[in-house]
Amino acid sequence: MSTATQPSIAFVSLGCPKNLVDSESMLGDLSEAGYPLVSEWNDADVIVINTCGFLEASRQESLDVIEEAIACKRSGHVSRVVVAGCLVQRHRARLLDWAPEIDAMIGVFDRDRIQAAVSGLDEQGNPLASGPAYWIAGNALQAAKERGRDTTQLTVQGRDGKGIGYWEGDGTRMSLTPRHWTYLRVSEGCNQNCAFCTIPSIRGKMRSKPLDQIVTEAHSMFASGAFELNLIGQDTTSYGLDIGESAGLVGMLESLDAAAAAHGGGWIRLMYAYPTNFSDEMIDAIARLPNIVKYIDMPLQHATDHMLSSMRRNVSAADQLALVEKLRKRIPGLALRTTLITGFPGETEEDHQALLQFVERVQFEALGVFKYSPEAGTVAGTMDADANLHVSDEIKQAREADLMLLQQQIAFEAAAYVAEESSVFDVLIDEPLGDEKQPLWSGRCYHQAPGVDSRTLVTASTPLSPGQLVRCRITGSDGYDLLAQPEAEADRQVSLPLIG
Repeated sequence: MSTATQPSIAFVSLGCPKNLVDSESMLGDLSEAGYPLVSEWNDADVIVINTCGFLEASRQESLDVIEEAIACKRSGHVSRVVVAGCLVQRHRARLLDWAPEIDAMIGVFDRDRIQAAVSGLDEQGNPLASGPAYWIAGNALQAAKERGRDTTQLTVQGRDGKGIGYWEGDGTRMSLTPRHWTYLRVSEGCNQNCAFCTIPSIRGKMRSKPLDQIVTEAHSMFASGAFELNLIGQDTTSYGLDIGESAGLVGMLESLDAAAAAHGGGWIRLMYAYPTNFSDEMIDAIARLPNIVKYIDMPLQHATDHMLSSMRRNVSAADQLALVEKLRKRIPGLALRTTLITGFPGETEEDHQALLQFVERVQFEALGVFKYSPEAGTVAGTMDADANLHVSDEIKQAREADLMLLQQQIAFEAAAYVAEESSVFDVLIDEPLGDEKQPLWSGRCYHQAPGVDSRTLVTASTPLSPGQLVRCRITGSDGYDLLAQPEAEADRQVSLPLIG
């Protein structure tokens, strides 16, 4: 344990990239304040767990980690357990019933108060109120009021019904990703209200980060050695609509492209793009801007009017397909990633077969499938209680397997084709995998996002380094992954776009 004035901190981050950015912000705050950060629980005075509460499975994972931390506290190794994030925001009324030995809780809107929760002291240095836990779990409107924003006549939905126009900030972040790639959050919350989703109830209405802050962060990230910025938000195509940013996503992409150019080039990748607000101007911007990766992560969820309507996706099957085909036509070399839900209440075998046909037609470069999970407080949660609409676990499992086997075939064939053509790509090196006798590096082409997609495995006689961009020829494939060798055994910088 620490002998310093401030207690030493062990930090656990669970869940999605947006949660990871929250964790980086809290760690940056703690580090700037002088709190020692340690990797081993037994070396810590305080354990902080930033939780995920999006689905039942993630809730259980978070509770399991909390229980492990409490057991560590019972053994005397740590003195304090702090729980933060989505699980607190969503289930704060029940969390102390599940884990009564938690010392402090912080919701997603109050992560800047992590020091109080960790130290047990308020801003004046006084002990926090007694009780089973220090409880900080507000909402966006409350956070705006407490931080001095004029909220006269302002509701949680905002005067225009879109959002409160308040950004709580990411602060100084301590990176948890490799130096050469990172996440750049452009918005928080969501206005879409899909029937299955808990995000609006957890993270609130959409709040776009002001463009000047985004550009400043981008410059700082590039200057610190990042080459790849992955843009995240729950609905990135709606960027700026809630704060009157007339240029919207197009203006943001243009500004970020210029920022990358100022630092010698880079990859800027668009994640979580909602289909309903995807304009022709956005498509043109992605196609023409050299530092914007020709890659779009666009969760589509399903492919029939029946399911899309039940899911409250605000898009028809025909419009969705037309958008995908327009993207393919107007952005040469585009890589499309999507996620789908199977077993949603009321999904028929006909819906499932139509979804398979859609996947076969579009030929996604990457695809993930979630088995529907009923979540309390959502519209779909009440639908699932209807026996006539409920889809059994066995059927969900079978349909998930159908979809993933089809996508596996598509992906394997695509990788094999790239190898047969001896295609050439720029590969961003992530990490070494081999040793001196068998040098091997894991990297990614432009169509492979970090953490969710396949890899490119590079063999080279000359040592490579994480963050290095290497022009490689594809020599083979191994399932989803590509095999490659440098086109020349020398470090060589190349210009974007990175199209094979």
